[in-house]
Amino acid sequence: METNKILSALCYFSIFFAGFIFPIIVYFITDNPHVKKDAKAALISHIIPLIAIPLIFAGIFLDIGIFATGSGLPVFFFLMIGLFILINIVIVIWNVYKGIKVLL
Repeated sequence: METNKILSALCYFSIFFAGFIFPIIVYFITDNPHVKKDAKAALISHIIPLIAIPLIFAGIFLDIGIFATGSGLPVFFFLMIGLFILINIVIVIWNVYKGIKVLL
Protein backbone atom coordinates (compact mmCIF):
# COMPACT_ATOMS: atom_id res chain seq x y z
CA MET A 1 0.00 0.00 0.00
CA GLU A 2 1.00 3.52 -0.60
CA THR A 3 2.12 5.55 2.42
CA ASN A 4 -0.08 8.50 1.47
CA LYS A 5 -3.20 6.31 1.45
CA ILE A 6 -2.32 4.90 4.86
CA LEU A 7 -1.76 8.38 6.30
CA SER A 8 -5.07 9.59 4.87
CA ALA A 9 -6.92 6.58 6.27
CA LEU A 10 -5.25 6.96 9.67
CA CYS A 11 -6.44 10.56 9.81
CA TYR A 12 -10.02 9.31 9.58
CA PHE A 13 -9.45 6.34 11.91
CA SER A 14 -7.80 8.59 14.49
CA ILE A 15 -11.26 9.35 15.85
CA PHE A 16 -10.72 6.15 17.85
CA PHE A 17 -7.21 6.75 19.15
CA ALA A 18 -5.76 10.25 18.67
CA GLY A 19 -8.62 12.65 18.08
CA PHE A 20 -7.42 16.03 16.92
CA ILE A 21 -3.71 15.51 17.32
CA PHE A 22 -3.02 13.08 14.49
CA PRO A 23 -4.83 14.97 11.68
CA ILE A 24 -3.18 18.24 12.75
CA ILE A 25 0.29 16.67 12.75
CA VAL A 26 -0.29 15.03 9.37
CA TYR A 27 -1.67 18.25 7.91
CA PHE A 28 1.44 20.24 8.83
CA ILE A 29 4.03 17.56 8.06
CA THR A 30 2.90 16.16 4.71
CA ASP A 31 3.49 17.76 1.34
CA ASN A 32 0.89 15.74 -0.57
CA PRO A 33 -2.21 17.88 -1.29
CA HIS A 34 -4.54 14.83 -1.24
CA VAL A 35 -3.34 13.81 2.23
CA LYS A 36 -3.68 17.44 3.41
CA LYS A 37 -7.27 17.48 2.13
CA ASP A 38 -8.09 14.23 3.95
CA ALA A 39 -6.41 15.43 7.15
CA LYS A 40 -8.43 18.65 7.04
CA ALA A 41 -11.69 16.77 6.41
CA ALA A 42 -10.92 14.35 9.26
CA LEU A 43 -10.13 17.22 11.61
CA ILE A 44 -13.39 18.96 10.78
CA SER A 45 -15.32 15.74 11.35
CA HIS A 46 -13.60 15.37 14.73
CA ILE A 47 -14.62 18.92 15.71
CA ILE A 48 -18.33 18.59 14.81
CA PRO A 49 -19.26 16.63 17.98
CA LEU A 50 -17.57 19.31 20.11
CA ILE A 51 -19.73 21.94 18.46
CA ALA A 52 -22.80 19.91 19.44
CA ILE A 53 -21.94 20.01 23.17
CA PRO A 54 -23.48 23.48 23.65
CA LEU A 55 -26.77 21.95 22.53
CA ILE A 56 -26.80 19.87 25.69
CA PHE A 57 -26.22 22.93 27.84
CA ALA A 58 -28.92 24.75 25.92
CA GLY A 59 -31.20 21.84 26.73
CA ILE A 60 -30.45 22.21 30.43
CA PHE A 61 -31.08 25.94 30.53
CA LEU A 62 -34.11 25.92 28.26
CA ASP A 63 -35.75 23.17 30.28
CA ILE A 64 -35.19 25.16 33.45
CA GLY A 65 -36.56 28.37 31.98
CA ILE A 66 -38.53 28.84 28.79
CA PHE A 67 -39.73 25.33 27.99
CA ALA A 68 -40.35 24.19 31.55
CA THR A 69 -43.38 21.93 31.43
CA GLY A 70 -43.85 21.72 35.16
CA SER A 71 -44.02 17.92 34.94
CA GLY A 72 -40.45 17.55 36.13
CA LEU A 73 -39.45 15.77 32.91
CA PRO A 74 -36.69 17.64 31.05
CA VAL A 75 -37.96 16.83 27.55
CA PHE A 76 -35.77 19.29 25.65
CA PHE A 77 -32.68 18.12 27.54
CA PHE A 78 -33.32 14.48 26.62
CA LEU A 79 -33.96 15.51 23.03
CA MET A 80 -30.58 17.27 22.90
CA ILE A 81 -28.81 14.26 24.46
CA GLY A 82 -30.40 12.03 21.81
CA LEU A 83 -29.35 14.42 19.05
CA PHE A 84 -25.80 14.52 20.42
CA ILE A 85 -25.60 10.72 20.49
CA LEU A 86 -26.97 10.53 16.94
CA ILE A 87 -24.42 13.08 15.71
CA ASN A 88 -21.57 11.10 17.29
CA ILE A 89 -22.74 7.81 15.78
CA VAL A 90 -23.05 9.37 12.32
CA ILE A 91 -19.59 10.97 12.59
CA VAL A 92 -17.94 7.69 13.64
CA ILE A 93 -19.64 5.78 10.80
CA TRP A 94 -18.65 8.50 8.31
CA ASN A 95 -15.01 8.42 9.45
CA VAL A 96 -14.84 4.63 9.18
CA TYR A 97 -16.44 4.77 5.72
CA LYS A 98 -14.05 7.46 4.48
CA GLY A 99 -11.03 5.65 5.96
CA ILE A 100 -11.94 2.41 4.21
CA LYS A 101 -12.75 4.26 0.98
CA VAL A 102 -9.30 5.90 0.99
CA LEU A 103 -7.61 2.54 1.47
CA LEU A 104 -9.46 0.99 -1.46
